[in-house]
Amino acid sequence: MKLEDKHRMFKIVVRMIDSELDDASLQYFTEGTFQRQLKRNELLVHTDRVHGEISFVAKGLLRGYYIDDKGNELNTRFVKEGGFVTHYKAFICQEPSKYYFRAVEPCELLCFDHQHIQTAYRNFPRLERFGRLMAEAIIRKMDSRLESQQFDSAEKRYRDFMREDPDLHNRLSLEQIASYIRITRPALSRLRAKKS
Repeated sequence: MKLEDKHRMFKIVVRMIDSELDDASLQYFTEGTFQRQLKRNELLVHTDRVHGEISFVAKGLLRGYYIDDKGNELNTRFVKEGGFVTHYKAFICQEPSKYYFRAVEPCELLCFDHQHIQTAYRNFPRLERFGRLMAEAIIRKMDSRLESQQFDSAEKRYRDFMREDPDLHNRLSLEQIASYIRITRPALSRLRAKKS
């Protein structure tokens, strides 16, 4: 994908988050990005390291996960084209991440570092509004996921996953989906058979 196509896609997504963002702010924000490519299974974020970037996924799919005390990888999120990826708390606080982010597919990313964002916030007040709107969207999504894990049945969590991201079931393994919705693979197979 050409850089100008990535920038165009990035600008469309940013304007979806904040349609009132002015051109000068958006141009400055975009000019501060740099490209990164990941091969399948390559890590973007590693635990115990400060990750000083937010990445915009122009192409590909990543999964966020942690490893529990039994050595199991527990998926916490999937980020596909048009999404932003980082461990937000670690990024904001500039502390080591507690999560890994690994490419499920080859990825093409636009990245911007912590310093660029801080400078953008200082010089372009409209970008602070964009940052707030983005943070609110992240909090809503994280809260919904937490509530779903605590209060919804496995069947409802699976239905919601399929409704929210219908294309992901063809891009992920059954193990990855089962881990994400916090059920066993055999239980997921039973749910899928029930839907057929």
